[in-house]
Amino acid sequence: MPLKSLLFFALISLLSTLFSTLSFAQQTAPKTAQKTFQIEHTLSSKQLNEQRPITIQLPPSYFSNTQQTYPVVYRLDGKSYLPLESATLNSLAEAGSAPEVIIVAIENTDRARDLAPTVNQDPRGPVGVGGGGDQFLNFIELELIPYVNKHYRTHDYKVLAGASIAGLLTLHAMQSRPTLFQAHIAYSPAVWWAKRSTAQNVKNFVKSNKEYDNYLYLNIGNEGGEMREVYEDFKTTLEGNQPNKFRLVTNTYTNVPHALTEEAGIFSAYHHLFLPMNIPATAYRGSTDSIVDYYNLVSKQHGKKITPPEPALRQLAYHFVSNNDINTATDIFKYNIHIHPKSADAYNGLAYGYETSGQFKSAYTQVNLALSLSQKGDPGYEVFLNRKKRLESKLKL
Repeated sequence: MPLKSLLFFALISLLSTLFSTLSFAQQTAPKTAQKTFQIEHTLSSKQLNEQRPITIQLPPSYFSNTQQTYPVVYRLDGKSYLPLESATLNSLAEAGSAPEVIIVAIENTDRARDLAPTVNQDPRGPVGVGGGGDQFLNFIELELIPYVNKHYRTHDYKVLAGASIAGLLTLHAMQSRPTLFQAHIAYSPAVWWAKRSTAQNVKNFVKSNKEYDNYLYLNIGNEGGEMREVYEDFKTTLEGNQPNKFRLVTNTYTNVPHALTEEAGIFSAYHHLFLPMNIPATAYRGSTDSIVDYYNLVSKQHGKKITPPEPALRQLAYHFVSNNDINTATDIFKYNIHIHPKSADAYNGLAYGYETSGQFKSAYTQVNLALSLSQKGDPGYEVFLNRKKRLESKLKL
């Protein structure tokens, strides 16, 4: 064989061997999987006595921000929903309305066995099917979560999400292991299953707890008959017996079929779950304690201490100024200064509030403090200076 041909085949053989080695390493060692944002693993589960495939979807900043940790969404029913789920969560994160997240998609092997908490004996469904829900949750709690935490940069804010019978398991997990996940998302859950036993257990759980720091999203489409009847009774009970700190969000999509309730509800579920970095006016409950509570939850979702941003507090105060609630605005402006005592903008915000309400002397004091913390050329300096000149004219100084 000619020398060129020998060299060609040798090169092909070397490249083939190298590719096979890299592919094998990527499947067996998570540490070498840093060239892709979607990574597949197979876990040998002792709890389930079988091989369980999972898919990990990493957020955009995972490899560039190596000090950051992330909350984790555990998604039942596998990776088919990953494109939509990932795109939605990434868009919310880019808008400052959510942290970036890691998504773990758990593939099915025997869906009804694993996702149904109890064996169904109702002839209107598959009789004798189900009952493996708790064993499957054991797999998630004792094997999957520790595996993900070991190999990826996570923090302790976890979400469980599923649709239909996977939504039923999500509800079961909430009442049977109430602290395992900090949020639960159940798209059109099959609450009719097994003569409504899971639904009843969840209702009893909610009724018996005065406080439950968690989140639940529920929705339903155009389902009718008993499924609609059971769901509406379930939703009404939860709405009427909400424990303190329990956040319940529900949606009804009248023209959406059962199979599309996740697609219909995914934005609403995560938009209401994750808190934006800028506190909305609706979160303010009459005292600055509500600001503390809000950013404590933001910190929990981000896995680190988040100090209320100065611009966010100032914008919140501006909202109340525009609504002629000067007292509330003043309280927030002052709290902003307390949190950010070296911010010229914080003092100028309070000066604005005082000036708007005709308290010119107080406004003049605050704008001078703003100027003392800034210098010519700084952003806002000319605004502060013009306010000072305007106030001097009004005060005839």
